Amino acid sequence: MALSTAAHAAWPERPITIVVPFPAGGGTDTFARPLAHQLGEQLGKSVVIDNKGGAGGTLGAGVAARAAPDGYTFFMGGAHHVVAPSIYKKLSYDIQKDFVPVAMLAQPPQVIVVNATKLPVKDIKEFLEHARAHPGQINFGSAGIGSTHHLAGELFALKTGIALTHVPYQGAGPMLTGLITGQVDVAFDGLGSSASHIRAGSIRPLAVAAAKRSPSLPDVPTVAEAGVPDYEVSTWYAMWAPAGTPPAIVDSMAAELTKALNAPKIKELWISNGSATPNLTGADFGKFVDSEITRWGGVVKEAGVEQQ
Repeated sequence: MALSTAAHAAWPERPITIVVPFPAGGGTDTFARPLAHQLGEQLGKSVVIDNKGGAGGTLGAGVAARAAPDGYTFFMGGAHHVVAPSIYKKLSYDIQKDFVPVAMLAQPPQVIVVNATKLPVKDIKEFLEHARAHPGQINFGSAGIGSTHHLAGELFALKTGIALTHVPYQGAGPMLTGLITGQVDVAFDGLGSSASHIRAGSIRPLAVAAAKRSPSLPDVPTVAEAGVPDYEVSTWYAMWAPAGTPPAIVDSMAAELTKALNAPKIKELWISNGSATPNLTGADFGKFVDSEITRWGGVVKEAGVEQQ
């Protein structure tokens, strides 16, 4: 026991890997990379991002679930992974049993964005008018079947009575490329991954799906202000450890993450990406995950999304 305790106290003794289940350039990656750099500075060891994209984020989750529970592999997933149990009939992992919740890391609102050239609408009212005049001809992109982008689009269509055609990609990065190049017309994206493209003028924001306007987009109305009540969708990103990871290491990582999230440069970056800085760790975060699985299961059923 003394040897085990000493080993845990010495953690980390070598580089740490964070599995990100989406390609580079997406929302998860946008928050993961600066956070990994900050953790590396704090711990004095390299923290490496390993992008394992595919299957709406479930492929990478399966890889992380099978990793050795030795405190040197962690998984950075998010809202997509509480939707997946309702979408996929068979998963190679169980988010509630095969992982230990460590902490929520970021919680940006979702934003409805369009290709400004292909879809010349300036607000939600014009978008709805255009969609109703062209039923089923508006394509919306997502980071994959069962992703929050997918469910947010289905929920918006359900709330407004419009018909949209879903086009899944292998992550938010490829989806945004598809939106910018005109392969799709609209996306329901996390503000973290859309913010830089909005600032560059590559895509146009119509509304944010939050209770109040985002400080990073003060001139963009909320969806409710734009005339669609009861539509609030935020995405969130979080860290888990493979089940069996020593509790002392899980607690140490949670403490390091709390420290990292309060570092001035991280707080500034989170604000610029429209994200709140959460304070939810351990068992409390685990309870949140359980409640979100139930919540999104209801949305999947109501929207009639077909299981994969």
